[in-house]
Amino acid sequence: MKLTTKGRYAVMAMADLALFRGKGPTNLTDISLRQNISLAYLEQIFIKLKKNHLVKSVRGAKGGYVLELPPEEIRISNIISAVDEEVKTLNCKKESKKGCNNKFTKCITHNLWDQLDQHINSFFEKIKLQDLVKKNHNLSK
Repeated sequence: MKLTTKGRYAVMAMADLALFRGKGPTNLTDISLRQNISLAYLEQIFIKLKKNHLVKSVRGAKGGYVLELPPEEIRISNIISAVDEEVKTLNCKKESKKGCNNKFTKCITHNLWDQLDQHINSFFEKIKLQDLVKKNHNLSK
């Protein structure tokens, strides 16, 4: 399965923003320290999150980033796709005229991996950022 650190870190950073949302804008340095993510990497991720209208920046001495939508309106799938990630277990492209392994037929396990892709993407579509924040809050009690 392919889900790079970019997708995982984007979800972690967005969950961090949601968790600290009542305290005003959050700067990337704070997220970097709390989540142990490189500041330079976070900057790249936040460019994409901002471009996709998931976060907005606030200027000033107490500036940083805030969620552009409430956490209950942001799906994990939105975050993953915003950073140009996709979860896939297939090596071939579904739209390709060629099958798996550059042959004219699909491999024997193609449908298995295709169904797994569908389950994973459906799972990420159902989970909202608010769900992560609630689970984290309940665990810390």
